[in-house]
Amino acid sequence: MTFRMLAAPAAFSLLLLSGCSATPPSPQVNALHQEVSQLNQQMRTLTHQATALEIQGQLNGQLNQGAWLLPQANTPVELETQLGKLRLSLTHVRGEPGGSRADLTLVAPQNQPLPALRAQVVWGELDPASGKPLEAESVSQPLSVAAGLTPRSSVTVSLRLNGFTPQQLGYVRIHQVEPLSAASPQH
Repeated sequence: MTFRMLAAPAAFSLLLLSGCSATPPSPQVNALHQEVSQLNQQMRTLTHQATALEIQGQLNGQLNQGAWLLPQANTPVELETQLGKLRLSLTHVRGEPGGSRADLTLVAPQNQPLPALRAQVVWGELDPASGKPLEAESVSQPLSVAAGLTPRSSVTVSLRLNGFTPQQLGYVRIHQVEPLSAASPQH
């Protein structure tokens, strides 16, 4: 009888404890899991951005090759040109049939008027292993920015970047920036 008296409460306790482990997590635990998941995603995004920023800095260390803008770096670059120093940034990279579209913003220093200019735009992929541009398959097109009717210190140009989806687009390079003379044809 003693064994039964001890075994019955022990079995009942085990049954209760096994039921505890099967109960659904509380809303607080679910919220905590969701927060951890969001923080992990933010860390991945920041890690990708830091890597892209490092590569962008290395590419821009080659001053004679223009300004390299990596979409994932999400950071402007300064470029010394015949027109003086320009600040360039690439934003709103989005997909479209046959490639991507992005906004290129050019800013003159110290709110000076931005003159009419022309440049060459090159874009392509980065080698996933080395982070170096795969220039053999890059695409190039001229860019012209007309003078505004009123002086402006910045302009945003929508670039159509054919051949590369936003996921494939590794870089955009702006080079050969020069004044657009009145006699030059505009593109």
